Amino acid sequence: MSGVVVHLPQGVGGADGDERRTGAVTLRLGPGEVARFGRGSPAVPVELRLADAAVSRLAGEIRVTDDHWQLTNHSTSHSYLVENPEGAGEYLRVPPRRVGAPVPFEFARVVLPARGETPVSFQVFAPDHVYLDPEAVGGPWGSRTVTAYSLDETATYFLVLVALCEPRLRDQSRVAVPTTPSIAERLRAHPAHAALTARAVSSHIDYLAEEKLRIEVPGAHDPGKVERRNGKREEIVGLALRFGLVREEHLALLPPVTGAGGRERQTAR
Repeated sequence: MSGVVVHLPQGVGGADGDERRTGAVTLRLGPGEVARFGRGSPAVPVELRLADAAVSRLAGEIRVTDDHWQLTNHSTSHSYLVENPEGAGEYLRVPPRRVGAPVPFEFARVVLPARGETPVSFQVFAPDHVYLDPEAVGGPWGSRTVTAYSLDETATYFLVLVALCEPRLRDQSRVAVPTTPSIAERLRAHPAHAALTARAVSSHIDYLAEEKLRIEVPGAHDPGKVERRNGKREEIVGLALRFGLVREEHLALLPPVTGAGGRERQTAR
């Protein structure tokens, strides 16, 4: 893997003891790099400042290796949880003083006990999990090939990708790519995504573009936000369909099409 992305939805201050509340913090770590987290202080600098009195000055650290990332718990009394938001309740418990616990999840939420009503948490994304070419499994290791685009077909981001590609897969024409709100509305009929918001869909689209598919968005430096968003979705769909990352059989992952038009298309197929 080429690294991980660590995202703290809301940080506090920096490593210099400034306690002013800041916006979200995002770190990109490559193999061998470390990010420390905790309350921090001038004497104990941390990359992720967690604002809660129950969190130690140096609560723990994340270390990135070549093929996974590890979590170290510096607390002497509290366990930390590493949740898999895509895994229907799947989680790991990292006990006090545990060093280098390996984390296998592509998406993870690190949760620390807190004095407030809700625990303190941050997210870790490991976008470069690689998968063997299924046709090469069983052969000599030297002959195996990993996939160029590492996509988990059980993840929410893949469902968003299928919804983006759906109109062109169904109609085989250059129809407009769905908007972010329309994708959120389309997926709300899915039993596991009834609460999906347009903002969440937008985050998944950004993740697909920047981390999974690594595309250059036309007009990325232009001032027009609408044009940039449209260009990003167009590029995602174009690449996914050109390389067969999303195919007709993936449409079965989406909720059934409702309305007369949907019934007609399904009947025609």
